[in-house]
Amino acid sequence: MSSGNEKHGTTEVDMVDKDVLQEKNIYNSEVLVDQDLMTSAFDGENREHEMGLWEAVKQHPMACFWAFIFCFTIVMESFDMFLNGNFVALTPFKRKYGIYVEGSGYTIPTKWQSALFQSGQCGAFIGVFLAGPVTNRLGYRWTTICALIFMNATIFISFFADSLAALVIGQTFEGIPWGFFIANSPAYASEIVPLVLRGACTATLQMSWSIGSIIVAAATYGYNNRNDEWAWRVPLALQWIFPTPLLILVFFAPESPWWLIRRGRKEQALRSIQRLGRKSTASAQETLAMMERTVEIEAQMGGAPTLLDLIKGTDLRRTIITCLMYASQNFAGNLIANQATFFFEQAGMSTNFSFQLNLINSCLQFVANAGSWFLGAWFGRRTIYLWGTATNMTLLIILGVCASVTQNVSTNYAQACLGVIISFVYAGTLGPITYTVIAETSSVRLRALSTGVGRAAYYVAEIPMIYLASQMLNPTGWNLAGKCGYVWGGTAFVCWVMAYFFLPELKHRSYRETDILFNRRVPARKFKSTIIDLKDNE
Repeated sequence: MSSGNEKHGTTEVDMVDKDVLQEKNIYNSEVLVDQDLMTSAFDGENREHEMGLWEAVKQHPMACFWAFIFCFTIVMESFDMFLNGNFVALTPFKRKYGIYVEGSGYTIPTKWQSALFQSGQCGAFIGVFLAGPVTNRLGYRWTTICALIFMNATIFISFFADSLAALVIGQTFEGIPWGFFIANSPAYASEIVPLVLRGACTATLQMSWSIGSIIVAAATYGYNNRNDEWAWRVPLALQWIFPTPLLILVFFAPESPWWLIRRGRKEQALRSIQRLGRKSTASAQETLAMMERTVEIEAQMGGAPTLLDLIKGTDLRRTIITCLMYASQNFAGNLIANQATFFFEQAGMSTNFSFQLNLINSCLQFVANAGSWFLGAWFGRRTIYLWGTATNMTLLIILGVCASVTQNVSTNYAQACLGVIISFVYAGTLGPITYTVIAETSSVRLRALSTGVGRAAYYVAEIPMIYLASQMLNPTGWNLAGKCGYVWGGTAFVCWVMAYFFLPELKHRSYRETDILFNRRVPARKFKSTIIDLKDNE
């Protein structure tokens, strides 16, 4: 442990000097002046910093497993989002619910296309605001179980819908549990895994999006040649394959030890830590002490968490970062990926080839997600976000140029290929790293609330952007096709500038260190170089 202690500016000799601890802004807390507990907390935090990636995986396989299970709940939102994107390109669906446009055939009117995309997000907007208070009361496990039960029921509305209006209503109700899933999954995953695994495990959220898109792409491609209502009803029915198995698994999952400590249930928290990988009693006790220390520091600063706390003091800065990072997912190529099949059609590809290309695109996104684990281990969060945004910004401008020149078969294929590459870059950089950043930025005390409000910011940005994307691509709208690259390239540039000045580097930082950095109001570009003493309890 000596090397770790020296790294954080302390030694074993002075580590538990009670007088020094009291001078470090302890607020006379019984927890923070308990010498034995503080010694265990120091050892636990040092172990987190010194642990390597593969060592963490070997010691915490169940933590990785449960993090993946909770992140996999996102597959339902992904499935439905991509399903709607494929429906508007599905011939029998367009023929039943669309209007005939000279030169383009049957197409879903822009207002209904936007409504299909936006309805689920409106429901999710409600869900993310409910998620924080409910989770603070029930915990991540029971909140997710209740959301999965509700999800099972709401699928019936969409499956039996016989009009676009009924389908929109069904999507709205389905969106409510999505809000719970997307708010809780990154928070739960970041709380149960060691520090070195936070990046990889929270990045699996983006992989769940890719898995959902692969299933949708395969299902809609398989039923694309049907000429009856089952071309879209069977894919809708496939939504039922997810909630019940996930509900059973989540029932057996351990609760987040951080949540249990905040509720004063230390014995249950210790058992949860041991289930997640800390088989050694001494090691588990050190991890428990580290968590108690951080929770006590935050409790001294605020007390019971409320939504208003998100805009008070230094938590306002953290909330703004979380909201901007989530909202930025809509501005750097993501909406092209979400409407890939329809985009390929508007770029000049045949309907059948568009579905084939969408399946390829979804598989490539999955590969990019897997690659993001290694990127996250080698590079910082800030570095990945800035370079990923800059790359997509450039590609989007090139896409616009390709759509602006005289159109032929070559330019059509160029636009389609650029759409695939933009989706690939997003899935390997911006998409997954955003989930990591939002999970690490908020304080432990406010995490359930912060991730919910951050996701609400995503929906506030996405709902009008979906309308804009549909308007740009739809033949009944502006019919811009690849020229939309100019618009998204411009918005990506704004995201890059904002991130350059305001996005801090939180890789290898414990939650205690993150609290201190924000409390000291350290500039974003100096987070990486600032040294935090192991004994600081600000």
